[in-house]
Amino acid sequence: MIRVATMEDVPTLHALVEAAFRGESARGGWTHEADLLDGQRIDRAALTDVMTDPDRTILMTDDATGCVQVSQIAPDLAALGLLAVRPDVQAGGLGRRLVLAAEDHAVRIHGARRMEMTVIAVRDELIAWYARQGYCRTGEIRPFPMDDPRFGLPRQPLSFVVLERSLPR
Repeated sequence: MIRVATMEDVPTLHALVEAAFRGESARGGWTHEADLLDGQRIDRAALTDVMTDPDRTILMTDDATGCVQVSQIAPDLAALGLLAVRPDVQAGGLGRRLVLAAEDHAVRIHGARRMEMTVIAVRDELIAWYARQGYCRTGEIRPFPMDDPRFGLPRQPLSFVVLERSLPR
């Protein structure tokens, strides 16, 4: 079951996200960034900030195998982020279920008609996966925070591509 995360979930969410994106544990799955970035993916303070912001929500599975963040960024636009699935259960459909739950939340709670996300531009396999979920490149490129260790320590120059999809009403 997928539910709204609470402040009590911050330590569990932090461990999940770090395991899915960084270090040796992340290499057990296909979505990791361990070859692109060192350092952390997110810290507990940033997760706490999300929990206290009424425009941002983290959804997670009851068994803490996956999570996703939904943010309202304009009256008709939401953002999907922080999609993480524990490496040992990746490729089993949980990521797709979390994306659908995030889209449903964005429509029901925020009245969103579109969902966008940013993906590191060199992550071709991940961009292709999102394309299979209905997301398209907008043509917009955004800078990666290269000098901010809160987002990781890049091993090479990085940027983000913006993907977007219309949401069913």
